[in-house]
Formats: sequence, C-alpha cells, structure tokens
Amino acid sequence: MIKQIVKDTTFLQQRSTPASKADLQVGADLQDTLMANRDHCVGMAANMIGIKKRVIIAMIGPFPVLMFNPVITKKSGKYETEEGCLSLTGERPTTRYEKITVKFRDKDWKEQELPLEAFPAQIVQHEIDHCDGILI
Repeated sequence: MIKQIVKDTTFLQQRSTPASKADLQVGADLQDTLMANRDHCVGMAANMIGIKKRVIIAMIGPFPVLMFNPVITKKSGKYETEEGCLSLTGERPTTRYEKITVKFRDKDWKEQELPLEAFPAQIVQHEIDHCDGILI
C-alpha cells in the first residue's frame, strides 16, 4: 500500500528497531511507496513511511532491492557529497564511501551480502543512516 511520506524530523531522528519476519508487509508498503515516487526518489527507509523498523529499499540499477536489518560490514573510499531526501527540503552536505559491503535479510528472510559502489552504495548508506536516526 502506498503510504504518506513522514517529514517530522523529531520522528525521523529516532533509531529504528530490528525488523522481524512479522515486518514483511512493511517491506511491501515501502516498495509500493518507492515505486509511486520513483520519478524523484531512489531509496527509502521504513521510518519515512512512519514505521520505526530497520527496513530499507534502494534502486540498484533498474531494480528495487529490499533489505531487512541492513548492516554495512566494509567501507572504503571516503568522499564528500551533497544529497537530497524525500522527507527533507533542499540538499545538504554529507560524507559517504565509494565502496561498501552490506549484509541484510531479503524478502524470503535469507541472509544476503552485497558489495556496492558508486551511486547504489550512496543510496544504501543514506537509507541506513535513516534507520540510525541520522538525517543529512
């Protein structure tokens, strides 16, 4: 189901709790909402739709990749950039890493490990920051 985007920074700055199999519907709602906003959005975290669970979705090329309980296990190539966010107005400076490896559970609750670089890595870092209550 397509959900409304949360813009309340007090809510968005709260840390999310771990997701469980019971949160699979959160992932489906996140995907529906991302697809409805895909002309100006490449990733989302569950708190952006009002749910404080560690669930994110990121466009990796043309495909939306849903991640439950994502954790960055490796990172390299620190750089400075500016980002926008569907929940915030304007762009803000931030620090990112060119290459990361992220571990997560997929929609079948299988553990996955995915190396990412460039823009897909940046998207995932932004969304994991959301899970940690970090806003750009």
